[in-house]
Amino acid sequence: MILTRVNEQGWQENALRIAENHGRLVTLWGRQSAPGSFTMYAVFFDSNVGLEGMSLRLAKGVTSYPDLSNLFPCANRMQRAMWDLLGVSAANSLDTRAWLSHGAWPDDYFPLRKEFSGREVSKENQLDEYSFIDVIGDGVHEIAVGPVHAGIIEPGHFRFSVVGEKTLRLEQRLGYAHKGVDKAFERYSGLSGVQLASRICGDSTVAYSWAYCMALESAWKWKVPQRALWLRALMLERERVANHLGDLGAIGNDAGFTFGLTQFMILKEQWIRVNKTLFKHRFIMDCVIPGGTLYDINREDVAEILKQCKHTLREVKILKGIYEEHTGLQDRFISTGKVSKDVANKLGLTGLAARASDIKEDARELFPTYPYSELDFNISGAESGDVAARVSVRFDEIFESLRLISEIAEGLPEGQTQSNCKPPKKPTFGFGWIEGWRGGIFAGLHLDQTGQIDRAHIHDPSWQNWPALDYAVIGDIVPDFPLINKSFNLSYSGHDR
Repeated sequence: MILTRVNEQGWQENALRIAENHGRLVTLWGRQSAPGSFTMYAVFFDSNVGLEGMSLRLAKGVTSYPDLSNLFPCANRMQRAMWDLLGVSAANSLDTRAWLSHGAWPDDYFPLRKEFSGREVSKENQLDEYSFIDVIGDGVHEIAVGPVHAGIIEPGHFRFSVVGEKTLRLEQRLGYAHKGVDKAFERYSGLSGVQLASRICGDSTVAYSWAYCMALESAWKWKVPQRALWLRALMLERERVANHLGDLGAIGNDAGFTFGLTQFMILKEQWIRVNKTLFKHRFIMDCVIPGGTLYDINREDVAEILKQCKHTLREVKILKGIYEEHTGLQDRFISTGKVSKDVANKLGLTGLAARASDIKEDARELFPTYPYSELDFNISGAESGDVAARVSVRFDEIFESLRLISEIAEGLPEGQTQSNCKPPKKPTFGFGWIEGWRGGIFAGLHLDQTGQIDRAHIHDPSWQNWPALDYAVIGDIVPDFPLINKSFNLSYSGHDR
């Protein structure tokens, strides 16, 4: 990816060109580049050129930049978050409400500025009154759900405007799981920062770790052994299978089919127990490290992997048949929570949810990292954009990942699994983009001349996909919301950071 430095006119013109070419915004972030000076960064994907980045250095004392949300709606929440964290705003934006700040921070407190430590004491008992958009009409009423939920899940607030049980509008408020991760990265070196990256979102620890390490390795021109890259791909596909197994069971449960939950959770438990045997951790945490992988596998491990893949394939095929033939399930799945291809494109939907709306994009193909550049794999997809489509994509991706895992395990090249490198004695920037099980995880990493992190930005695809949930529920009944929500299964922690 080329990171092009632009002025305000270039920022707007480049964004317009990419939008007109049906490209999409991958991520947006900012950093304090000097005392009183800020730089904004945006990364896009354009099918003609691939990943394309641009940076806009603001004049000293300037704290605004041209708004991108008029071209890319998903930029809205990213821009609002940048105001909360950095105190730099999108000029002329129609939505300037706080996003990550819930009123407990002082008005002049922007944690990503260098003058703040990120550990300052918040105001007590002074939470703000968030301005939800009202829907007015005969019989319209509101239902407030969360941020504390009935299940053991992370916090998010959902404000429904309904007539009877029919949903007219849904508006979300997130940010309750904000932990100050971006600021915390400043206390880490490039080498140790992967430990924090791997803990941002526990169900995607491999994808986050790999994206971070890719950014570090590109910044430092660090060559990773081939065997280590194959092992990373093996871990990533195992992470994908584990999450899809859990989701298929949970989606069945939300449709009242407890049998599906029990059967898929048995398979997931068996799967992650083998993870523990192979990589010393059920969710493969801390196994992807700068320069390679922490663990290797032997012939006996390969045999266990192949055996489990065959068993899982057989069981999932049976369960797929049961799901497809169960009239009650299909009645709940089909046409529920629909996101059309047109809406998905306008919102910048990405990952699994996009592929279920007939947008067959996958970072493993768009930005092929070795060994994916050497592997033939099929991108799963569906057209209807409803719960049934998202279930179908999960089944297909399990089958494809099981095939890839077997191919990778049998084709592992010989060699080392780690390499060492010293950081260059100059400021550097690197990036990484990996297709996690939800979608693309992007990492942008700024390092100083000592190898210390100056700014780390790691982007979860949930930033693009949470707004789509607002559209998916329109016209459906309120009791279908848990099912629709679970069919996306977006991240609170990865989004809020």
